[in-house]
This record gives sequence, C-alpha cells and structure tokens, in this order.
Amino acid sequence: MNEQVVCFTYQGDGVQRLDKFLVTCLPEFSRSRLQALIEEGFVQVDGVLPRKSGQTLENGAVVQVHLPEPAPSYLIPEAIPLEVVFENRDLIVVDKPAGMVVHPAAGHERGTLVHAALAHAPEMTGVGGEKRPGVVHRLDKNTSGLILLAKNDKAHHFLQEQFRLRQTQKVYLALVDGAPPTPTGRVEAAIGRSSADRKQMAITSETHGRAAASDYHTLEAFREHTLLEVHPVTGRTHQIRLHLAFIGCPVAGDTVYGPRKSSIPVERHFLHAARLTITIPGEKQPRTFEAPLPTELAEVLAWLRTRDDQTSDLG
Repeated sequence: MNEQVVCFTYQGDGVQRLDKFLVTCLPEFSRSRLQALIEEGFVQVDGVLPRKSGQTLENGAVVQVHLPEPAPSYLIPEAIPLEVVFENRDLIVVDKPAGMVVHPAAGHERGTLVHAALAHAPEMTGVGGEKRPGVVHRLDKNTSGLILLAKNDKAHHFLQEQFRLRQTQKVYLALVDGAPPTPTGRVEAAIGRSSADRKQMAITSETHGRAAASDYHTLEAFREHTLLEVHPVTGRTHQIRLHLAFIGCPVAGDTVYGPRKSSIPVERHFLHAARLTITIPGEKQPRTFEAPLPTELAEVLAWLRTRDDQTSDLG
C-alpha cells in the first residue's frame, strides 16, 4: 500500500499535546481521525511510537506521520440515478428523494445514497470513514431534499466543521397537523434516545439528552393543517419531527411521532430540506442551494387548497 510520510517539528515555549499539535499541522483531518492514526501506530515522535494521543511534546520534538491511503471499502457502488444540484472537485450537493436511506445500516445494506454516490464519484471511497464515505450530515429516510457529500478528506473536515460550529443555514418545509401555538416561534427542548424504544428519539431532560432548538414560522394555514418553514438551530436526530410533535402539531404523515393514521394522501411524512447555505472550500462567500418541493408533496398542498375551498363554498 502506498502512503505519504510527512514530518513536523514542534517549536514552542511550553509543552503541547501531540493530537492538538497535529490538528494545527494537518487541518484537513479531524482530531478524532488523527487520534486514530496515533493509536494505530501511524505516528512517531523522535522515532518512537507515542504512548497515547495526549502525550506531550517538548520544544524540538520531531513528529513523523504516515498517511495511509483510504482503506478499501466493502461497499459495492450501485448505478442509481442521483439528482445532482451542484458538484465540483470537493463536494456534491444532492436532492435526495424520500425513501432513500443515506448510508448502510441494519436492514439497509443496499440501495443507499452512499452506494449511488460511490458509483457517481469513485474517489469518495474511504473519505471520512469506510462505513459512511463522504457523509457530512444526514436526512431521515422519508425526508427529501438537500444533502452534502464530500469527495475528499480535506473537504469533509471543512464542511463538518461548519455544521459543528453552526455556521450553516438549513431551511425545511413542514406540513403539520393542526397549528402551532403561535404563528412564529422557537422550540427549545432537549433530545435523547427513547427509553421505551432505543431505535427512536424522545424529548428528554438536558441531563439525559442534548440541548436542541428549532425556529419556525407559518407560510400557509389550512383548515386542519399548517405549512411551516423551519430553521433548525441545532442538528439532533429527528429534531424537527420531535419538536413539532412536542408543541402539539406533528409533521403530517409522521406515524412514528404523530398519529398512527396519516392525515394526508401520501406514503411519507411531509418534511423537505428546501434550502441549504454553506461556504464551499476555497470560497469566501457562502452559497445557497435550493431543492423544489417534490411532486407528491406539491400535490398534497393542491389537494388541501381544493378541499378547503370546497368546504368554504359549502359553508
């Protein structure tokens, strides 16, 4: 296996942790990735394997890093059509359809977005990890809309940092059952793993979950539903679905966190990642990408408008 070997010399007045020093030398890699390289024996300090990733360096220490090629992936690329919104040498922006799982998991070993992306961009193999190559963030299986995939490790780290630091702007369209307590508002409620079903998430106390916040405002009101624009401030699993259910207006069609019988004539929940604003590697100004509402969701809105008009005429 071919690998690249790089050397760095620590020059500082005091001591410095090895992993923190390497983050400054190799900013294209995350700290956890560099810690893994240290633990797997790819790093030497003055010709000796370090005892741990937190080992301290003194002035003049020479650090040698062997950067291995990405590990071969067990994933088999699949020629599944993708709706590519934007692509360059660093990333792909995809408009994911509802029903497509982002990455392989139990019960979803084939046909995922990752399988399709590997066929479209083979260089993505191993980027950010063997199991989820290229994945920067995720969308639920039945949530449609914009998702980013990184095509190299430097871009992967750069994009993930923006999500971690909350420098991205995400906008979702959600049709909900009923109406929120106010036309515009913010939901703040911690989210953690459900104690009743470990496959699901739940609203919890902050001691048992992670703080989460979502902003929303009303776009259109129907007799029994409301169309909302939602801006997640944080990015917890199932956050929007849980927060809207928490304030008494679950996402229409969400039979997990809402009523078991869907209130709309479509086989999915009505949640769509419509806009994403992010800074692309090598650029200074952020870009905004948009994905139109899928046909099946647009038809639901048309159905509601027609139904409400007919009800109004009868009244």
